[in-house]
Amino acid sequence: MTTRRTEGHRLGSKRDAAVDTAVLDATRALLVERGYSGTSIDAIAKRADVGRPTIYRRWPSKAHIVNDTIYPAVLPELDPADDLATELGRLIGGAVTVFADPAAREAAPGLMNEVRTDAALHDSLISGQLAGFRAALADRIEAAAQRHEVRDGLDVDIVIDVIVGAAIFALSVRDVEDTDALTSGLTDLLLRGILAPPDTTTTAPSVD
Repeated sequence: MTTRRTEGHRLGSKRDAAVDTAVLDATRALLVERGYSGTSIDAIAKRADVGRPTIYRRWPSKAHIVNDTIYPAVLPELDPADDLATELGRLIGGAVTVFADPAAREAAPGLMNEVRTDAALHDSLISGQLAGFRAALADRIEAAAQRHEVRDGLDVDIVIDVIVGAAIFALSVRDVEDTDALTSGLTDLLLRGILAPPDTTTTAPSVD
């Protein structure tokens, strides 16, 4: 929804939260309509009914606006009451929900390329948004390993890579629609792997 503001209000020194909301809403709508490459600062400004300087006082580039549009500002806290399997299943469901959003489906591949070349954006995503969540998950995995619930040496970054990378590829590239099946399949694969368990019904041949 577009809300018209006077130029004097837009250019005031105090940051107007309504402007932020208008810009993010406009960005979300444009991503769905035009995709990442078709979304521009000019188009965002026009849709949000603000000036380009207003946007650039808040965000240094389109990629930063898109990042704030599709990614939650605060990642979910881990629940100490959950065992690790339950927690990982919940995290996979959360990742699928985020990247199944129509705007995120369109934006995620283009934004990943921007993250590789924009140091400030990389720091915002990796150091800012992800760091605390990663540390908490690492602690949970380490505690589970000490209880022999998971194998030793499990790399938390690879766990995150598997969850986020698989969700982005499935939803943005393969364009999967059945998100419940995707969540279930990813959870099963992460927790059980791909190799069949040893056949405990087969006994070794006796040696005379």
